[in-house]
Amino acid sequence: MIKASELSRGKVVIYEGKMYTVKDLTHVSKGNWRSYMQVKLKDFKTGQIIDQRFNMDDRLETAFVQTKEYEYLYRDGSDLVLADPETYDQYPVPDELLGDGLKFLQENMRLTCSLVDGKIVSAELPNTVELKVVDTPPVVKGATATNQPKDAVLEGGARVRVPAFIQNGEMIRVDTRTGEYIERAK
Repeated sequence: MIKASELSRGKVVIYEGKMYTVKDLTHVSKGNWRSYMQVKLKDFKTGQIIDQRFNMDDRLETAFVQTKEYEYLYRDGSDLVLADPETYDQYPVPDELLGDGLKFLQENMRLTCSLVDGKIVSAELPNTVELKVVDTPPVVKGATATNQPKDAVLEGGARVRVPAFIQNGEMIRVDTRTGEYIERAK
């Protein structure tokens, strides 16, 4: 059990019988009012994010979570097959563990997985990935002067706004947390 004032990003807590990971938190103190913690909690199973307010002395139960890297091999129906890089054991996990991140997933990509009692309960993509542009409008002469971004469809189906100079077939780097274009891949 820990106090709400001791929470930190990434900490796994049990709240109302469900496991959550702390995504964001803010310490709020208004004049002579009691201070509190405003916390964004992400549900381990559904990925749903809730906002919750805790008094500084509220106590929360913490869960023991092991993190380990797994390699994504292939898709099998609605499951993703992950492999342990050390033992080569394969584990099917439901694709909803990644949520919107599925569109950035590539074969042989390393995922950081959280395990509770030996079972994979969540998976996170790397912060940035390199993907190929499969469809984008052609470059318009003089468009670079206005710096107007355009839509691009990437392998895997992700849609990203890219600068006008990006063409079909180019490799670009994308932030998987925000879904935004970062730069051309080198």
